[in-house]
Amino acid sequence: MPDPVIALDDVTLSLRGNAGPVEILHGISMEVARGETLGLIGPSGSGKSSLLMVMGGLEGASTGRVSVLGQDFTGMDEDRMARFRRDHMGVVFQSFNLIPTMTALENVATPLELAGHKDAFARAEAELERVNLGHRAGHYPSQMSGGEQQRVALARASAPRPQILLADEPTGNLDGSTGQAIMDLLFGLRDEHGATLVLVTHSNRLAERCDRVVRLTDGRVDPAGLRARAAE
Repeated sequence: MPDPVIALDDVTLSLRGNAGPVEILHGISMEVARGETLGLIGPSGSGKSSLLMVMGGLEGASTGRVSVLGQDFTGMDEDRMARFRRDHMGVVFQSFNLIPTMTALENVATPLELAGHKDAFARAEAELERVNLGHRAGHYPSQMSGGEQQRVALARASAPRPQILLADEPTGNLDGSTGQAIMDLLFGLRDEHGATLVLVTHSNRLAERCDRVVRLTDGRVDPAGLRARAAE
């Protein structure tokens, strides 16, 4: 694979638990190509979300090497990692993670302001229009439905035009029809901005829309789960 956007080499992840270290990921080696859509599937507790967090630098690998856009995450401090993520990645969580004291417009504009964009609010407003929420720009998260909050989260993630979009169960807290709408928006934003998309999902329909699917089992890549255009 020429010039992968994300490359993992023999990555492990061990987290400290009450009873001692818990081994989460075991020797993960994989690459993600520029512009590819990769689906991570597997049973609950298989390490899907942890792998996504390692790819985004939100969890540091215990051993092994993680390289994103040619940058080695090994030894990168938290401040530098946060700046790298701000400049190159958009992350969408299942729980939305909106700031409750900020309006939809402010939630989308704040990361742009922090990145130094002088047109932060105009750009945020345009992004809310793209997800059909221009009329809700002045509303707070508590005044919006789950689907609306997830659309705000999508707008926030895509507004900086990231090269990489990471999504962790983006439809997990939504009903079927709302989840379908979020799926369409997510793939539409990917197509519009040309981003590489990695997503964790339990949805067969969402996995089927990915270019490639990787199945995790007990923190390991299942060789039988490496496939293209296949459901879980």
